[in-house]
Amino acid sequence: MRILIANDDGYLAPGIAALVSACEGLGTVEVIAPEQNASGTSNSLTLHRPLSVYTAANGYRYVNGTPSDCVHLALTGLLDYKPDLVLSGINNGANMGDDTLYSGTVAAATEGYLFGVPSIAFSQVEKGWGHLDAASAVARALIQDVIAGGLDHPFLLSVNIPNRADAASLPRRITRLGRRHASEATIQQRSPRGEPIYWIGPAGAEREAGEGTDFHATGNGAVSVTPLQVDLTEHATLGDWRQRLQTTGRP
Repeated sequence: MRILIANDDGYLAPGIAALVSACEGLGTVEVIAPEQNASGTSNSLTLHRPLSVYTAANGYRYVNGTPSDCVHLALTGLLDYKPDLVLSGINNGANMGDDTLYSGTVAAATEGYLFGVPSIAFSQVEKGWGHLDAASAVARALIQDVIAGGLDHPFLLSVNIPNRADAASLPRRITRLGRRHASEATIQQRSPRGEPIYWIGPAGAEREAGEGTDFHATGNGAVSVTPLQVDLTEHATLGDWRQRLQTTGRP
């Protein structure tokens, strides 16, 4: 078993060390992660400057780029093999609902999935790394179950783990993504030079968080496991749009 691990909190983050620990004895582990915190970078690739790859004292490799850069470089040149599994995390904070679109943690796993590798993103629900050892135990058990079930086709899972000492004994729920209200207003301030500066406002409150969603599962003491896909097409309305916009006889 050959496992590639990335994250978006950076190669020095406690969460990535916990995920490496979770994989101990399961196979050969390679870590290629961002040099700095790259939260919120989604699936962005660095295209307008060269990327550099360095090796830390603990053997982790780190890249001065995004989480997607890390996995992309790994799968297109840094590694001389195709890994059996791509893992990302353990993230410092939840990646549920609409936040999944912005998540660098999920993006790193998505990059693996796009290259045909089974991929899993792990996140803790609350920030601060509370009970990270328990989250690591959850990750290990899930990885073992996934491996036992077979890795003969690519899949993409987003796993959110409550910050609890008993996390390893919590039930798992297979969930769908919830939804949030729109983000709160941008925060405007002044720089020391008097120039206007802006901070992205906090995420909106939960809007759709009923039973079956990732919000509901973690809020009710369960580990949320959400299967994801990359196809953003709204298949249900294709016929309606063809009727409204599709024309014939035009070049």
